[in-house]
Amino acid sequence: MPKNNDAGSSSVAPPAEPVPQRPPKRRVTAEAMAARQRDISVSEFFAKNRHLLGFDNPRKALLTAVKEAVDNSLDACEEGGIVPEIWVHIETTGTNRFKVGVQDNGPGIVKKQIPLIFGKLLYGSKFHRLRMSRGQQGIGISAAGMYGMLTTGKPVKIISMTSPRKPAHYFELQIDTKRNLPEIINGKGDGEDIPSGEKGNKYIADHGIEWVPELRSGTRVTIELEGRFMRGRGSVDEYLEQTAIANPHVTIHYTDPERNEKTYSRSTDQLPPEPREIKPHPYGIELGRLVTMLKDTDTSTMAQFLTESFSRVSSAVAKQICDTAKISTRSNPKRIGRQEADALYQAIQNTKISAPATDCISPIGEALILKGLHQQVPGEFFCAATRPPSVYRGNPFLIEVGLAYGGASSTQKVTLETLTELLAESDARSLRQFLLTTFDGIGPAGAEKILSEAKMGSRQTPAKLEKEDIGQLHAAMKNVNLSEGESMQVLRYANRVPLQFQPAACAITQAMIANNWRSYGLSQSRGQLPAGPVTVMVHMASVWVPFTSESKEAIASYPEVTKELRLALQAVGRKLAMYLNRRNRVRQEGERREIFLRYLGEVASAVASIKDYGDRSRKELYGRLLHVAKRKTAEADTRLDGSGKKTDSSDEDFGENVLIVNPEEEKPNV
Repeated sequence: MPKNNDAGSSSVAPPAEPVPQRPPKRRVTAEAMAARQRDISVSEFFAKNRHLLGFDNPRKALLTAVKEAVDNSLDACEEGGIVPEIWVHIETTGTNRFKVGVQDNGPGIVKKQIPLIFGKLLYGSKFHRLRMSRGQQGIGISAAGMYGMLTTGKPVKIISMTSPRKPAHYFELQIDTKRNLPEIINGKGDGEDIPSGEKGNKYIADHGIEWVPELRSGTRVTIELEGRFMRGRGSVDEYLEQTAIANPHVTIHYTDPERNEKTYSRSTDQLPPEPREIKPHPYGIELGRLVTMLKDTDTSTMAQFLTESFSRVSSAVAKQICDTAKISTRSNPKRIGRQEADALYQAIQNTKISAPATDCISPIGEALILKGLHQQVPGEFFCAATRPPSVYRGNPFLIEVGLAYGGASSTQKVTLETLTELLAESDARSLRQFLLTTFDGIGPAGAEKILSEAKMGSRQTPAKLEKEDIGQLHAAMKNVNLSEGESMQVLRYANRVPLQFQPAACAITQAMIANNWRSYGLSQSRGQLPAGPVTVMVHMASVWVPFTSESKEAIASYPEVTKELRLALQAVGRKLAMYLNRRNRVRQEGERREIFLRYLGEVASAVASIKDYGDRSRKELYGRLLHVAKRKTAEADTRLDGSGKKTDSSDEDFGENVLIVNPEEEKPNV
């Protein structure tokens, strides 16, 4: 009989629990799988992947919406030959909800185009044209409206006027993401026409339509969206300030959510030269596109196809290409086979063809770069350089660089009220992080200096500071000299548009770090931006900027682009080195003179007593010694005019496109 170890236990083992059986896997037929396949519209794709367009967080979304609307306004005004004036209005409508309104004085938009421009992704006039423009894909403003609809459910409101004698057009619309088509809500699906004159003004006022009156033409777009308004880096304020630098011909009227008004006035009434549209260059064509062009062409011969489809291809060059590819110039392009197309492509690459025309791009210009920097960035020395046009993948491009040296740190310009607001709005976890992410050019060493002066810990939470602590921090920011530990501030632009995000992935930042700034008088650690009170703006103008993503936040590092960036930075670096060397010589000679003056009186008295001179002779001797000291240290009296030339001599200067500001002058002349 089996032995029981436990009293009262049963000798019979409990029955095992049944193991659950998995249902047999149902086999899916190919027909069932095929039935699941369906088209994906582009708007449906970007609605689920809106981070690709710059709407990945509320703060960035607010900025992106303003940016896209302002860029469209600037393009419209310049294309219409109108000196641009833009109104930007941001209004708080609820918790983390804002109403963004952007209006321009441009030529307006015809009625049938308004729904498509603002309510359909990948629709526009710039994608197929090879000429410089701010927008490229036709996504930006319609994507901003789609984001507003997804986050608030509110439609986009557009009012556009083409003439004061014609009715204005008013639309409220949203995007049907499944079909990528606009849905017009007002006017029974056809929008509304607002009559001109006083009757129209009354209609606008009665219906609460936002519009800046007394404009002959223009367009206003209003989008209500979920966002977050903050100042500092990556803010709407910073974007508008940088836009004013690269577009000195624009006036921007800005009203922020706290109803503070600021105007960025234009420094010139001259519009930039209008870029001309060009044909694609043969070197920028890939084989697949060449095959497509051969199929779609309306020309009857290969010679006509080459001369009419590409730039810089003359009849002689067309014949040379055809001879190299062993194709007759009279062949029908539509009948060219794959092997012949491949031979034609190789022949194009092996034929010497002139670089494309560069009147398709419109640079800012060195003189206007100096004006823009001087108006918005404090400094004592300004210079600019523009490289000759170059080509990447057959696309013309041009690099411009402006540099400003000196001036007060951004921390020393902020008021106590603004600092209080910045601390309350910040999402930084520590004071050190707050200083580094809010103010340009501070750097880790500068942040530590400020916190040490304020006698505050680096890990304190910004939002929890008391009023006394904020005043103490503000005083420290005013008193600490950051000129030694301050890092370079880099302003990146593509086709006059500021690039405020993804700096590490951008070719401009990479070229800035790779440049040896130590040879130009600045301190620089390996793999870091140089230190010093320096602001550098870099502008790339091109018919097709090679952005790294659809959000257009960084420029790709093509070898041709990197080379031109390096040469442009070296050009302004040489001028900066000349200025710093001359300033150092002036300071050193001034210090020598101070030493001389400290002992000249004693020397004159000693010599007079040795030679038994009288008091009159001692004064004469002192005057002669003083004259010799000033002559030996004449460099200390050097004065430069605004263009960098010595005021008493023109033998030595910095060259063209240099501006030197006397710090003692309250309002220097540009």
